[in-house]
Amino acid sequence: MDPGTGAVRTTARVNARTWSATRVKMIDPYPLQNGETNSMHVFYEHVAQGRLTTTRCKGCNTLSWPPRRFCGECCSDQFDWVDLPNHGRIHGYSIQEAGVPAGFRKPLIFAVVEVAGLRMFTTLVEADPQAVGVGKPVRFTPMAVTDGPGGAKRFLPAFTLA
Repeated sequence: MDPGTGAVRTTARVNARTWSATRVKMIDPYPLQNGETNSMHVFYEHVAQGRLTTTRCKGCNTLSWPPRRFCGECCSDQFDWVDLPNHGRIHGYSIQEAGVPAGFRKPLIFAVVEVAGLRMFTTLVEADPQAVGVGKPVRFTPMAVTDGPGGAKRFLPAFTLA
C-alpha cells in the first residue's frame, strides 16, 4: 500500500494471463487542512478558531464564497481575509433520513444559508428537523470532524438554529 494515497496494487493470474489493477480505498471525505496539502488552509484555521471568514479581492473588492485564491471577476490573485457575521438565514434546505452514511447522525440536514449576501451550502447541526424552515435565523458553529493524518484536529463550517 502506498501510504501517501492509500492505493493498493493487486495482481491476479487467470488462465496463464496476469492481470494487474490499482484500487484506492476512499475512507476520508473531509479536506486535508494543512499548508502542505491545501492552499486555503487559513480558512480552516479560522473555522477552528470560531471565525467564519472568506476572501475579498484587492483588485475589484469582490467578496467570494467559497474562499478563493483568485478572483472570478477580474482574475486577480491578490486577496484579503475578511470576517463574516456569525449569523444568517436559511435560504433552502434538505433533510436526509435514508441512506445516511455510517458514522453520521440521522437525519442529516443540509442547508443553503445566506450570510452577508453570500449563499453557502452547509450542514445544520443540533437542529430539530420540524423546526427547520426557509427564512429561519441560524448561527455559525464550527463542526469537529474526524482527525486528519497525524491526529490534527479538523473542523468544517456548520450552522445551528438561532
